[in-house]
Parts: sequence; structure tokens; C-alpha cells
Amino acid sequence: MGAEDADIVDLAPVVRRVVASRLHDPHGVDDVVQETLVRVMAARRRLDAAALVPYAIVTARNLIAGSWRQAERGRRHEHQLVDVRQPAAPEDELIQREDADAVAAALAELTPRERKAILAHDVDQVGTSALADEFGSSPGAIAAQLNRARAKLRVEYLLAADGESPPSPQCRPVLLALSSGESRRQAETDAGHHLLDCAYCAGVSGPLLERRARTTPNEVRVVVEADKDVVTARQRGREIAARASFSASELTMISTAISELARNIVRFAKRGEIVVSLIGEEDASGVTIVASDVGPGIPDIERALEDGFTTYAGLGLGLGGCRRLMDEFAISSEVGRGTTVTISKWCKQ
Repeated sequence: MGAEDADIVDLAPVVRRVVASRLHDPHGVDDVVQETLVRVMAARRRLDAAALVPYAIVTARNLIAGSWRQAERGRRHEHQLVDVRQPAAPEDELIQREDADAVAAALAELTPRERKAILAHDVDQVGTSALADEFGSSPGAIAAQLNRARAKLRVEYLLAADGESPPSPQCRPVLLALSSGESRRQAETDAGHHLLDCAYCAGVSGPLLERRARTTPNEVRVVVEADKDVVTARQRGREIAARASFSASELTMISTAISELARNIVRFAKRGEIVVSLIGEEDASGVTIVASDVGPGIPDIERALEDGFTTYAGLGLGLGGCRRLMDEFAISSEVGRGTTVTISKWCKQ
């Protein structure tokens, strides 16, 4: 059993006490406990450890409240031989209009640059390379900016769809920390205790945590926490890169760079993510790797970029070696918050 599985198992008695204090049917208690644990498992990778128990508790509470409302609604309509869960066509149209209004309101909360990038990439299917040229940036940096903007858009959409303003100034920072899955920000905003104290955030936070990571056929995401994840990131990253016209030696360089970035996460940050994406334009194709973590950060980036610099007994390649192997290299780091490294390589024609 892995550490994460053990965490979930340890939650069961806590969840059962919460549920049993509100429900008296043993079968109902079992159902809610199991459903709660399933939802917590789905959200586990996006939660800071300190927020795990609070999230399990608010999830159980919400499930109990939701099941009571559904049962009460069924009782009121049991004389009708129709499925009341199926809305009529006019209601469908209303829901669609309300959804469109919520999307528009959420987009309005983004900066002009964030809004332009998301609409161009997700609606008009403009590639990250073309956006990088337009914004004077790199494809990898654009990909990172899109991820941050999507996290913000998810929060603003939920708030607009709910129709009520958050009750406190702390709500938005907490919801953004949950949406982005950044453990460091969740700890800074005390997200776990906030979820217990704020019924509003407890009610709207579920979709932010239980969603699946957004991926495309030309992208792979690997959560990196242990040495085995380094191997997985290297293998899956190479598979994606092999879809472009890289030579065998270029694929080896890409795999080596992925390994070094993933190994840095394991050694220094304990947890992070590697995203490998194909990039392309009319006459060129390549790959971008984004390695992000919520670790201690790098106090001296210039020194860290020196060839061969390393503070552990690894390959000795270091960030400087990664920079030499790739065509594009960018790094941003903040002490106490984490590091994001973005590298790209283009196929040689």
C-alpha cells in the first residue's frame, strides 16, 4: 500500500464519525463514507496534506445534505409517474443561457492578455508557438501562463454560476490555491481550516479538486514524487517527443533533460509535475517540457545554472546542462514558493 492509499484509509474512521452523527441508517452511512473516500481519492493530488481531513469532512457533509435534498424531492413527486430528474426542453435552454452568461462573466475577470491567450488557444486552436511569437515569449512560457489562467477561469466561472459573492476576502485566494493544486499556496491561505469554517467555499470547491487534469493527445503530464516517477516521466516524455521528427540522438538529449528536471523535483521539492507537449508551426516542430514544483525555491539561480552544479550525488548534469542540451530555456523561482523550468527543443531540418 502506498503512502497516499494509507492516508485515505486513515481517513475512514474520521469520515464515518462525521457521517454517523448525521445519518442513522447503517447502509446509508456506508454509502456516504465510500463515496466520500472516492471523491477524496480523486482530489488527493491537488490537496495539501493539511487540507486533506478538512476536505474529507466538508465532502461528507455536502453529500449528506445533497442526498437529503434528493430524497425529499423524490418524496414530494412520488405521485408523478415521471422522472423528475430529467428537465424539460425549456429548462435545458435556460441552463445553457445561464452557463453562457457564467462563462462570459468569468472571462471578464481575466486580464486582457489571459483572455486573449485562452480564447486563441482553446477556442481558435492557435498553437503555443504562434502565441509565443505574438506575445514575444516562448512556447513553454505560454503553456505555463495558460495553465495559470485556466485555474483562475475555473474559479471565476464557479463564482459566476453560483450567483453570490464570496463572503470574505480570503475566499478567492483559497479557491485559486485549490484550483491550481499548489500545496504551498494552500498552506499559506490555510485552505483546510477555511473549508471547515466557510460553508460557501466548502460548497463550491468540489469541482476544482475532483476534476481531471486537462490533457490533449499531444501532451503528457506526470506527477513526480519518487524515483519511480523519474523513470515514468522520461519514458512518457520520450514517447511524446518521438512523434516529432527528432533523431535518435536528439531524443536521448530530451530524455536526459527530462530525467534531470524530474530528479531535481524528487530531491529538492519532494513533489511536482512534468508536462511534455508537442509544439509546431508551418515549417518546424518540436517539444516543450515544463517542470514545476512547490518546493523551497532556488536562492541563487545564476549559481544553479553553472554547468555541473549539483547539491546531491546525481548525474552532475544540472540545470546548466539542461540549458546546453535544449534550444530554449527559461526559469522562474521564488524562495519558499517553488520553481518552474521551461525548456524547448526544435527538430533540426
